[in-house]
Amino acid sequence: MAPLHDHGSNTSSNKSIRKVVFSFKTYQAIVLLLTFFAYASYHATRKTTSIVKGVLDPRTTQLGFVHWTRSYFLKTDHHELQNSKLQHGWAPFDGVDGTAMLGEIDVAFLAMYSLGMYFAGHLGDRVDLRILLTMGMVGTGLFTTLFGAGYWLNIHSFYYFLVVQLFAGVFQSTGWPSVVAVVGNWFGKSKRGLIMGIWNAHTSVGNIAGSIIGSACLSYGWGWSFAVPGFLITFVGLMVFLFLPVSPEAIGFEKEEYLLKFPEKDKVMEPLLEGKTDTEDKAIGFFEAWRIPGVAPFALCLFFSKLVAYTFLYWLPFYISDIAIDGEFLSDSMAGTLSTLFDVGGVIGGILAGHISDRFDARALTAACFMYCAIPAIYLYRIYGSVSLYWNIALMLVNGMLVNGPYALITTAVSADLGTHSSLDGNSRALATVTAIIDGTGSVGAAIGPLLTGYISAKSWGAVFIMLMGAALVAGLLLTRLVVAELSTKLESVRLKEAGSLSDPNLVAHEV
Repeated sequence: MAPLHDHGSNTSSNKSIRKVVFSFKTYQAIVLLLTFFAYASYHATRKTTSIVKGVLDPRTTQLGFVHWTRSYFLKTDHHELQNSKLQHGWAPFDGVDGTAMLGEIDVAFLAMYSLGMYFAGHLGDRVDLRILLTMGMVGTGLFTTLFGAGYWLNIHSFYYFLVVQLFAGVFQSTGWPSVVAVVGNWFGKSKRGLIMGIWNAHTSVGNIAGSIIGSACLSYGWGWSFAVPGFLITFVGLMVFLFLPVSPEAIGFEKEEYLLKFPEKDKVMEPLLEGKTDTEDKAIGFFEAWRIPGVAPFALCLFFSKLVAYTFLYWLPFYISDIAIDGEFLSDSMAGTLSTLFDVGGVIGGILAGHISDRFDARALTAACFMYCAIPAIYLYRIYGSVSLYWNIALMLVNGMLVNGPYALITTAVSADLGTHSSLDGNSRALATVTAIIDGTGSVGAAIGPLLTGYISAKSWGAVFIMLMGAALVAGLLLTRLVVAELSTKLESVRLKEAGSLSDPNLVAHEV
């Protein structure tokens, strides 16, 4: 992740072409809106693959379900019936190994995304964040559209789609470090979990938008399900290039002058990093960053948390259309639209986890409790999700809340906490490395989950859900040491308060 302060030529060059036009709070609003829609558009393009899976790879008997005709699954969408290309799948994904191929494409994308995360932060240290973010968004739009172009160009080469997804993953990796760095430049420490929990709703909003757009475009040809989100992220990228202020200093605000205008109690305005802003920070070593207290447990927890979250992200629409809900099968577009409710629950979960962790000052305990509660929720969704549409909706919302809550908390507030650990003495270069380690490690799990699902689902969806419950259990257990430490701290604080109360002479006199 890029540092929360611009250094060197970037700041000076921006000062030369920009000046203060609006108030500081107006710029904060602009930053929140632009970064919110920027990262939402990243996720909108990322979601489309899951929507189109059922069209590329129609249901077959090897999935363990009865072999119905394609028209039966799409009986609610007459436009799709008229398109013969949607009735028989799309080679090479319509064969016996189609499901596994789709899983391999997912892992190729996420592998490059996770590897790119380890380098994107250091690249952000050396280039203008606005330029880096714009390039990432335009590149993502280009390769997302190229994937959809396979529909019009009648491309049936597995390697074409594989290579396109590899490059898409590289460009996608620039998004998270850039938007978090820019937001970090403008917002400070107070209520970090709640503020970032609300802002982190862009992930779920992007997934919802991608599901709706992708599902709506299916009737015109699956290529449009990629092209429209591709055009959308390119447009938002241009807005970012034209209007995004990367830091207060970049547009002419003097930090010292501004901080004097606000009371010290308004910690929302305090910078995330304090101290040495004019000196060159020494980049912390990769293995040294792993030794920072809490980094390894949270990074490994995020590995399993993202494994669960991204399996739902990439395979939930496919699963919904593969099971009979109340005795009826849904079309691909209906399943894609219904799957957005998982992300609606994710918005609630991210905000709730952030607020709870702020309220009780217990990041690890909050994340662990959410993961433990997700285990029975996943089990109930598998068993009762097919009973009725209402049960499916209710359980999907609960799962989205419990699965995405800790994922959102760890990638935002926890990463910022650890990246500004007291032992680092305000080193912004450490923040970049720590955040890259945590989110990069989590993204490896995000790559493995969908890949395993591609193979396991061909034999049994029940085995997939067992894998998800096991991953949620491991994610919670990995935080055990930190949970115990947080509880010990709380108990010690309570004992000290009680001891202080007993030694207070005024309190003793009152009791007498």
